[in-house]
Amino acid sequence: MGKTIAQQIIQHKQHPNLKFRLKERAEEFTDLLFYTLFDAETPVEENMVELQRIFEELVDLACWNVSKTCSSVWDDYIGSLPRILELLNLDAETFLEDDPAAISKEEVYLCYPGFYAIAIYRLAHELHKAGFPMVPRLMTEYAHRLTGVDINPGATIGKSFFIDHATGIVIGETAHIKDFVRIYQGVTLGALHVAKNLKNVKRHPTIENNVTIYANATILGGKTVIGENSTIGGNVWLTKSIAPNSIVTHTPDIKIKSAINE
Repeated sequence: MGKTIAQQIIQHKQHPNLKFRLKERAEEFTDLLFYTLFDAETPVEENMVELQRIFEELVDLACWNVSKTCSSVWDDYIGSLPRILELLNLDAETFLEDDPAAISKEEVYLCYPGFYAIAIYRLAHELHKAGFPMVPRLMTEYAHRLTGVDINPGATIGKSFFIDHATGIVIGETAHIKDFVRIYQGVTLGALHVAKNLKNVKRHPTIENNVTIYANATILGGKTVIGENSTIGGNVWLTKSIAPNSIVTHTPDIKIKSAINE
């Protein structure tokens, strides 16, 4: 009868390193990190032991290149956690100050998908800088699935970052967002075009200090710089730099009906 169905499936499996357990463990690691940093009832010292155990498993699953010593990343990574927490507390303060609907920091930590997406980005970005493979992207994709906010772990984001309402936001790998930036739902910080030979080239825009970008604005291009203290209105499309202190708006085409059809 020839090969069985199972044998045919095995024959066509071409990726020996593709283990979905890696994705599951990365998500478990992400959840435990978040609880360790923020949950008042979570025992920090005990969790650090468990986090190291999961990390060692991630090393076995993700570090296919034997020339890379991924296990050495751990000590530097845990050493960075207090600084990351300090940044995240500044982010939370910004949420509380900028959103009149926010009642308390506890509400920000528990209820705001924008804050959660930023938190996971910051935790993943540190691993990305260390060159740890796959796991940073799995962490931010986990947050993407939960919040609708897609932040590549390679992006560079400064302090006191605010995402209101979240959902539909895209921040590309080489985007550079400086301090005190506020963005709203549906914003895209993307590339002008996509080609494989653009790897390691700055493809995404730079957003200077104290910029506000309103809903559904699209800003594209690695050479595009949004000058500090600028405001980008909703539905704006930008592919060129603008000077500091600019206000950019989308002007709707309004026509008045000459007659009302009854």
